Amino acid sequence: MPDIVVMFFILGLVAGILRSDLTIPKATYETLSLLLMLTIGLKGGMVLHGNLSWQLLPEMGTVMLLGALIPLMLYPILKYVIKLSVANSASIAAHYGSVSAGTFAVALAYAESANLAVGAEVTLYLVMLELPAIIVGLLLYRKLDKDPGQTSTLSLKALWHETLTNKSVILLVGGVIIGMMYGTSQGSQVTSLLTSSFKVVLALFLLEMGLVAAQTLRPFPWQHWKLATFAIITPLCLGTVGVGVGTLLGLELGSVVILGSLVASASYIAAPAAIKAAIPKADIGLAMLSSLGVTFPFNVIVGIGLYHQLAVAIQ
Repeated sequence: MPDIVVMFFILGLVAGILRSDLTIPKATYETLSLLLMLTIGLKGGMVLHGNLSWQLLPEMGTVMLLGALIPLMLYPILKYVIKLSVANSASIAAHYGSVSAGTFAVALAYAESANLAVGAEVTLYLVMLELPAIIVGLLLYRKLDKDPGQTSTLSLKALWHETLTNKSVILLVGGVIIGMMYGTSQGSQVTSLLTSSFKVVLALFLLEMGLVAAQTLRPFPWQHWKLATFAIITPLCLGTVGVGVGTLLGLELGSVVILGSLVASASYIAAPAAIKAAIPKADIGLAMLSSLGVTFPFNVIVGIGLYHQLAVAIQ
């Protein structure tokens, strides 16, 4: 059986497909998102307390390189096979090079439920993958777009600022730093409530994600069947790459599963905000259709378990 938090996603998905009047108030969803990001950061930071080492640099550099290479690999497929515009190809490639914090949370809960050994540094993968992909996506767009009429005037400096000051990144990185400074014992008065309720927050967050995913797919955009197919095949291919890289790096099994799940995921929070400002001609709805409507449900319901089986098979 899937992890119990996944069932909340399925519940929201079914409720949305059936057009139920079930809704999560916007303010509640915002609160859940903030709590989830902060809790992920704190959990990762507390594990890193006393365990940070320069030996992590090659691992982090490899993960960051993955984030930069994925948009370069996916752009030609989106442009010449899916037949999207330069703007939409660069946008969606950046979304897939970037990562889904929701998928990370589910993968982390999966690893904990399966008692898989997880390295202290896995939370850092989120930041290492998030930022390079968005920058590479914008560079692709500026290099290849032949119509300067609506080209963004957003500078690289402004894009870095837009990405680094995103509330999710601020809470995630801030949580890591705070958790790393104080550790479990010193920070327990504040962190114990957040970390102990992690699965509860995640379950409610996934309930809303199920509702949103159903809304994105209703009615199903049959005219974009190529993109929907891409959104299923791509996580399988990227997940395999992530698992392979994690295995070559000698990571623990749980870390390999989490890296595979992250590489297979696509951003639907940080990347849309940055790309919308950087590539005004891009249709963010298409990116959300593929990342949140198809890839996120696939990874949550099926993908993470597949990446685990693959990691076990090749180790």
